[in-house]
Amino acid sequence: METIFFYLVALVAVVSGFLVVRCQSPVNSALALVNTFFCLAVFYVMLYAPFMAAIQVIVYAGAIMVLILFVIMLLNLGTEARKRYTHGVVWAAIASLLVLVNVVFFIKRGRVTGAEGDITDYLIKTEGHTELIGKALYTEFLLPFEIASILLLVAIVGAVILAKKDV
Repeated sequence: METIFFYLVALVAVVSGFLVVRCQSPVNSALALVNTFFCLAVFYVMLYAPFMAAIQVIVYAGAIMVLILFVIMLLNLGTEARKRYTHGVVWAAIASLLVLVNVVFFIKRGRVTGAEGDITDYLIKTEGHTELIGKALYTEFLLPFEIASILLLVAIVGAVILAKKDV
């Protein structure tokens, strides 16, 4: 039953991902991206990572998509999307097919290393996902976390500057 559910959610995620690229309207494309994010959250739940699923929904499907929709509305991309040319679609499809063949090849020929990390099931059950992620985020990965926040701030400022008519 879990396998059937996985394949169903995977099919919805792949179709939504295709619609992100293929939709004519940027708003419809953004809504398909939200659906893809929700499918990814379902995958996290299936992997017994409920905290990551909640963060996926709150941060990506919520906050990031609101920012993307604001940028779409500020830049008025609805008229620009109609002028797109489709001559690159064939080359993108060929490149995607090559990447898919490579991924399938490496998955079929690869093997598990058997390496284990410091985090065990017992540690997760005693401390919890949230506390372990928080400790790692604010100790080992503090610099990348801060760099990502600065990049997001720069992107927001850039979107506002691009959206202004009289710069």
